[in-house]
Amino acid sequence: MRYFPNSENSIKAMLESVGVKSIEELFSSIPRSNLTKDKVGYGKPLSEPEIIEFFKNLESENKVKEYKLFLGGGSYFHHIPEVVNYLSMKGEFVTPYTPYQPEVSQGTLQATFEYQTMISDLTGMEFSNASLYDGATAAAEGLLLAWRITRKNKFLIARSLHPEYISTIKTYIKNLNIEFDFIDYDESGKISKEDFDKKFNEEIGGVLIQSPNFFGIIEDYKWIKDKIGESKTLLISVIAEALSLGILKPPSEFGSDVAVGEAQSFGLYPYFGGPTLGFITTSNKKFLWEMPGRIVGETVDAEGKRGFVLTLSTREQHIRRERATSNICSNQAWCVIRAAIFLSVYGKKGLRELAKQNLIKANYAKERIKEIGIKIRFDGPTFNEFVIETENAEEAYRKLLDKKIVAGIPLKWFYPEDEKGLLLTFTEVNKKTEIDELVKALEEIK
Repeated sequence: MRYFPNSENSIKAMLESVGVKSIEELFSSIPRSNLTKDKVGYGKPLSEPEIIEFFKNLESENKVKEYKLFLGGGSYFHHIPEVVNYLSMKGEFVTPYTPYQPEVSQGTLQATFEYQTMISDLTGMEFSNASLYDGATAAAEGLLLAWRITRKNKFLIARSLHPEYISTIKTYIKNLNIEFDFIDYDESGKISKEDFDKKFNEEIGGVLIQSPNFFGIIEDYKWIKDKIGESKTLLISVIAEALSLGILKPPSEFGSDVAVGEAQSFGLYPYFGGPTLGFITTSNKKFLWEMPGRIVGETVDAEGKRGFVLTLSTREQHIRRERATSNICSNQAWCVIRAAIFLSVYGKKGLRELAKQNLIKANYAKERIKEIGIKIRFDGPTFNEFVIETENAEEAYRKLLDKKIVAGIPLKWFYPEDEKGLLLTFTEVNKKTEIDELVKALEEIK
């Protein structure tokens, strides 16, 4: 509920309008026994997350216990400052459609331009677009871009790429002359160098690598670019958890030609499956004409004043639809604006601190889980999620659900042969007491 403060004159005018003399008279129908004479407050000054927690605790008096959430796998729960909700709900941001007319869309265009700049900073790439549906379609668009650039129809995809991303890629290429093979992962959870060497050749148009991958493992894949060498094969980085870019090396440092991903962590709630926000970036200017969606650029008007326009907008609504690079058409501007506000509020230091909290809490959970004798599936480095071994992951999931704990994702949902793997995720919203409660519950059911 929003709070709208009113001046004494405003209050007086409103009371006169409804025909009463005072606030007390306005609420005179309420029995006096139901009114409190105590001051309502919460003591010392609190930060925004603490205030939210305060009211959640009040809400708990309704005897409704909240579930403890340890969900991730491509969609993450993060604290979103209230200023993101407030500013993004301004009418000029909510109501406009695609900003084709720059003379009436400068606010939206500038916000989009700033978003592109920040995504470019995070990925280390020079150019960023601003309109993809989600990380899955971004991965598919990255592959199609490589297909158009290299004119090769064979690709290698890490088996540790998010399974739903793989399904989306299959859908996109179903009726195209494109095929791909998987690169297996080793015991550490990282890409198998041996399997890559077996499958890579000059006919490969692109290699898709996710880091952190679906199992939460941080990949060190500079060696892939070194092995690709001077061939025309493109290295495509996929980032399903954009917050990891606040503390991990950007794709540019691994020699990536294209970086795609999901920016839902930047100011978008994961409830009911979305909305989400995909991105695609590159440092190769030649690739711009093959990028889907739109790119906002900076320019000057007839009077020399700074302004913003749609520099590139290669979409099928335009005249030559048969030349469209993509079927992306819905306007993602509102999601982009929320992400831009989120990133502006946190800034570089704040985003790094937020990412650091995710890393620390996940490592704390990992050590606590090891202490009770539960095995961690892979020994590779992780960011904010990892896989544990259970006797039966789906059974463990159900038992924990009975304890009001939503404990991650049983890998069997995506890998039918995997009965034991359970993917757990920990972010800054998970308190230490919640993690301890999860560990205790795991110990009880193991």
